[in-house]
Amino acid sequence: MSYDDVQTACVIRYPYLWAREARRGETEGRKERPVAVGVRVARVDGDLLLLFPITTKEPERGRFAAEIPLIEKRRAGLDQDLRLWIVFEEYNTDIVGQSFYLEPDPPLGRFSKAFFLPLIRAFIARRKDLTAVRRMER
Repeated sequence: MSYDDVQTACVIRYPYLWAREARRGETEGRKERPVAVGVRVARVDGDLLLLFPITTKEPERGRFAAEIPLIEKRRAGLDQDLRLWIVFEEYNTDIVGQSFYLEPDPPLGRFSKAFFLPLIRAFIARRKDLTAVRRMER
């Protein structure tokens, strides 16, 4: 496979590193989980990805997250029997082709534009107040 299929709104498996784990000095995600590719920014030295975790744990009230509707779970290749949320208040960044964590596996699926793009717009509007965990430092 190739990394070409890893695009905005697709869902891939990734060893996501939570911000709380990074603050404690951890450098490795504890398990692979589905993540949403929020943005893929083309760069000469490797495309930059912003990755948002998908979790079964209901976020606390007031956190910037969205529950995933049934039809979107189906499109994204996620378990339709579980309640799932995308967390937007933190994210990992990584670089295609240079990452120790990204694999060129095909995506599990992809969210619709109607569902995902309004969430990305809300993320962009709030991004300065959110937490990035950089997986590849330059």
